[in-house]
Formats: sequence, C-alpha cells, structure tokens
Amino acid sequence: MTFRRRATWLSLTLALLLIVLSACGKGGNIAGSSGNKSAKEAADTEKTTLTLLIDNQTAIDGIQAVADEIKRELNIETKIELRPGGTEGDNVVKTRLATSDMADLMFYNSGSLFKALNPQEYFVDLTNEPFMDHVLDSFKDTVSVDGKVYGIPGGSTVGGAWLYNKKIYSELGLSVPKTWDELLANNDKIKEAGYTPVIGSFSDSWTSQLVVLADYYNVHSLAPNFAEDYTYNKAKYATTPEALRSFEKLQSLRDKKHFNDDATATKLEDALAMLAEGKAAHYPILTLVLTNINANYPEMMDDIGAFAQPSDTADVNGLTIWMPGGIYANKEGSKIDAAKKWMEFFVSPEGVKAYLTAMKPEGPMPIKGVELPDDTYSAVKEMLPYFESGKTAPALEFYSPIKGPSLEQITVEVATGISSAAEGAAKYDSDVEKQALQLGLEGW
Repeated sequence: MTFRRRATWLSLTLALLLIVLSACGKGGNIAGSSGNKSAKEAADTEKTTLTLLIDNQTAIDGIQAVADEIKRELNIETKIELRPGGTEGDNVVKTRLATSDMADLMFYNSGSLFKALNPQEYFVDLTNEPFMDHVLDSFKDTVSVDGKVYGIPGGSTVGGAWLYNKKIYSELGLSVPKTWDELLANNDKIKEAGYTPVIGSFSDSWTSQLVVLADYYNVHSLAPNFAEDYTYNKAKYATTPEALRSFEKLQSLRDKKHFNDDATATKLEDALAMLAEGKAAHYPILTLVLTNINANYPEMMDDIGAFAQPSDTADVNGLTIWMPGGIYANKEGSKIDAAKKWMEFFVSPEGVKAYLTAMKPEGPMPIKGVELPDDTYSAVKEMLPYFESGKTAPALEFYSPIKGPSLEQITVEVATGISSAAEGAAKYDSDVEKQALQLGLEGW
C-alpha cells in the first residue's frame, strides 16, 4: 500500500470512528448484542491474579473455597504455589524473601517462627486496616512485632485439651473438672468403675508432651512474664514454681496409676479407638485428632467432649490454644491493594462461611462473631465458651522461639517413672540451651 492510499484509508477510518463515538455520546447503542461481549472482555482484562505461597503439608480445602469466592465476588484469581514443609520449606521462604522473589501472599506459621523472619522488612503492615477489627487480639499477638500487625489467620485454632468420653461421664455422674484435684478425683472414680482414666500413647512420643504444653494457660495466668524471662534466660522451668507444676501434674498421673498399663506400646490410633469406643475416659491431646476420630468413628463423634487442662484453683480456668498459620502480604509486591482486598474478604463473614463450608474446624476460628455450622464437632462447640469469655492463651511456642528438641523424650521419662518432675524440668532447661545459643538470644 502506497503512502497516499494509506493516508486515505486512515482518513476514512477516523471518520467512521468519529461517527461511532458521536452515536455513543448521544446514547445510541450501535453495538447490539456484541456490546455485552465487549463489556465482558473489558472486565476480563481488569481481572487480577495474586500468587499465594503455601506449604504442601497444609490442607487447603478451606483456603481454596475462599479463593473461589474471591474470584467470583472480586474478580481476583488466586494462583497457589506449593513449597515443601519443615526445614526445607523454611529455607525456601527465607531465600525467596532475601531475593525479592516472594509471592503476593504467603501462608506461614504464626508466632515465634514468623517473627524471626524480620516481618518489618518484608510484609505489609495491617495494623490500621479496618478489617483487622474482625481478628481476635490473641491471634494478633502472634503476628505482631513492635506493636505492628502483619497477618490474618489462615484457618481455625487447635486446642491443647482433654478430650473425654461423655458416656462414661454420664454413667458415673461426673462433672467437667475445674481444678487439678477434681480431675484426679474423677480419675479415681473412673478407675474404680473399670475404665482407663487417662490414655498414654507414648509409642508416639510427641503425644506425651501435651500435659506439660497444655498447661501453659495456667502458667501464663499465674506468671505472666515467664515467656519473656524464659526466652532471655531469666527464668527456668525447674526454678519457676508455676512452670514446674506442669511437670508435676504429669508425674501425679503416673503416681496415681491413672495411665493405661501399656502406655509405652500404645500408638495414637490405638488411643483414639480407646476413647471413641468408651474403653477410656480421657486423652490429653491436640484437638486436630478430631478429624481422625471422625474419619474412623463418625457415629461416636457426639460422645467426645473437650475441656481445658485444670489449674489448682477454679478461678484460673482457661484453654491453651495453637494458633493457625497466618497469611501475609508481600511488602515488595506490585498488587498490594488487591492483596488487602483479598485479606479483607478472607476474614469477612462471607469468607469465613465459605471456609467452614469446605472444612470442619478442629477448634474455634480466631475471628470475632463466627457462628459455627450445626455439624461442628461437639468437642469444638465445648471449646467456644473459653473463647467467648477471653479465657484462652496461645501455647508457649507462640511467645518464645526456644523449644527444646528432646521434650517428648523427657516427658515420656516423667510419665513412666524414669525421671521425677523436678529432674524432667531440669533436663528440659538444659535441652533448650543449645537452641537459644544457635538463635543468638540475649542472656545465654
């Protein structure tokens, strides 16, 4: 095409364009049915895609359900990127942060592991976002540094609770104990009736820690500065009476022979069967096992309840909880506004409803005003009053970065009589020292 012809063609094109624009300006609709298609195509071009990095060990049904709603309601698509779990996954997160290669959103631990990532440098400050008013303060504490909040909860809590068989309790006329002495008295009656009072599943040694770890609400209530003092080597389990008491409670169960005789050979799945089938009355454990019970004994789920590990006085009665991982927005991302809208929807009533429709919670949500579905596990419903009355505290690991690797072996020793409570506490104090030195904490 010559230059003259090209110029003539352009003139005709511009003239037609002016006619079209004039018709549109006068309210004309010359596009007919094709106009709707053009509008849809325009909307599609405005669609935003956010990336979400999450570990491959997390059940993502609930998160995916919310992401699907966000796509429908906000036209924001979520592309999930999987990373390994454990130490390998931690290294992936740290590398991607250091190389400015982080996804728009990241699902990661809350508590001390998150705080060790230097959140101020890498993540968006959510402190003054109105949607953070939906989030419980107890969760905010686990994703805060220097008074600034960086994350929203990515799921439900998990309780460090005593699961109990309600049929046995009803048969023997027992009430949920509010003190440790009341619990021991219940155990004596249960033993006299021919049932196992407390299940020990020490073949899976991690389960032996729960009596010590689930006692942290009581430690925190009676010695509020323990976590900070413990972190900086100003307090010890062996020399802090409120903390030593956690080991003493474990020893008292052994001294009164309240554990099953074959506790060292009993596995987690055996323990769940004993509880569900009504052969044993109590199992101190994380409530995440409710999903396992439901998978194998769905008809018995209403027989399983939950209560907090008692303190020595009824005035102190609350639940130690494990907070869910948090979802954080990349400070260096190019779509921060969209990421905030995504987070706002996630903690909204609509977002929570979508999450709970896809995934049964193993504990209450750390979000205000949540109504749990009717088919929520009975044990989870029994945990709600602790949340509603503010009688919860995150486990020690959410306050302090030091947790000794040998705790589960030490608690097995205390539970089986190899070590006393005092000896176990002292061993654990030594156990955490190496980790504290590796972290470079002050005071060690």
